[in-house]
Amino acid sequence: MKTTVRPLALAVLVSFWWTAAQAETQPPGASVDSLLAIAKEQNPEYAGFRYEAEAATERVVPAGALPDPKLRTELRDITRMGEQNATLAPTRVGSTRYLLMQDVPWFGKRDLKREIAELEAQGAQGRALGSWTEISTKVKTLYAQLYYLSRNERLTREILDLMVRLEKVAQVRYAGGLAAQQDVVRAQVEQTGMRNELVALASERRQLQARLNALLGRPAIAPLAEPEALRKLPAPAKLEYAALEDRVRGRNPLLYAANSQVQAAEKTRELTYKNRYPDFTLGVSPIQYQNAVKEWEVMVELNIPLQQSSRRAQEREAEAMLTAAKLKRDATANQVLADLVENLSGIDAARQTETLVNDSLLPQAQLTYQAALAGYETGKVDFATLLDAQRQIRVAKQNQIKAQADGQVRLAEIERLLGEGL
Repeated sequence: MKTTVRPLALAVLVSFWWTAAQAETQPPGASVDSLLAIAKEQNPEYAGFRYEAEAATERVVPAGALPDPKLRTELRDITRMGEQNATLAPTRVGSTRYLLMQDVPWFGKRDLKREIAELEAQGAQGRALGSWTEISTKVKTLYAQLYYLSRNERLTREILDLMVRLEKVAQVRYAGGLAAQQDVVRAQVEQTGMRNELVALASERRQLQARLNALLGRPAIAPLAEPEALRKLPAPAKLEYAALEDRVRGRNPLLYAANSQVQAAEKTRELTYKNRYPDFTLGVSPIQYQNAVKEWEVMVELNIPLQQSSRRAQEREAEAMLTAAKLKRDATANQVLADLVENLSGIDAARQTETLVNDSLLPQAQLTYQAALAGYETGKVDFATLLDAQRQIRVAKQNQIKAQADGQVRLAEIERLLGEGL
């Protein structure tokens, strides 16, 4: 049977194939989410912390397990009171003693060791999460900086084109004897300065891309797409300190790890005090005579805790370590909450700056430039006034882009403190 493919179906298949091919060849970087997905899979530092957390989790079971039992074999009277040559055959010696022993810690010690291992595993998981929040913050920050450079480069090219047009206006006026040659030269000097700025911006962009590729686990020169858009800032109601403080205390990775460290130190102190009591060794021993077991023995062994000065020193060490862990946790909490206030203030300032530029500064600068251009064309203002008006527009737009990028950096820092996205 002959199969035919309809033209519409063939077009759909070709379109699907082309889209998939384009997706495979398109470099990442257009959105910050695509970069975060790559970093989470390929960043070697985060992978190392994940494996450390996994290793710490595997220590929980051994920490609470009994030690392996021991088996001892004793061949007694291997010469049979001198009646024969020495032998190692259990059935030919005077007797053979088998001793099976098991070390048993004092009551509760195994549970404490297991709980300490669980808390240390939680601390390792907190450090892994903290590593990811640090990496994701760097990725978001670099993305915002690349966005700023990209838009600043685009703005510089627009102003450069504008300066080329202004140069032509100055040349026309100079040719008609209405302006000095200096106006044309100044326009050319401005263009040269902007071209130098473009070179500097391109160099800085390559540096940022190399740093970003390092976070993504990619070669430093791997291509990255141009950032397309920034994330939308959360509503001011979601950025109230009172609403975020509890979330920071409950979810911040550094505080989570510090709390686990405090709890582990408390359990370690409790275990240290239990070392005042002895551990046991229990044993059972059958004794073989020739081919038969004719005697049984049972043994109990314990260590005598006589070295009290050593134990008191260990207890003081445990108390000091607990106090240190609590102080470190308090210091971490103070620093985290201070960083939260700082970044909330920063994001509010960035939002206000952007609003001020959009609503006042940029419209005023554009009106000033239009008036200056009309005045220069009619000979009412000089070229320096026109250049100054053009610079005001550029500064306003640069401030606008910078405020947007600063808001994204502050948002990334707040999410790092929260340990989650907003």
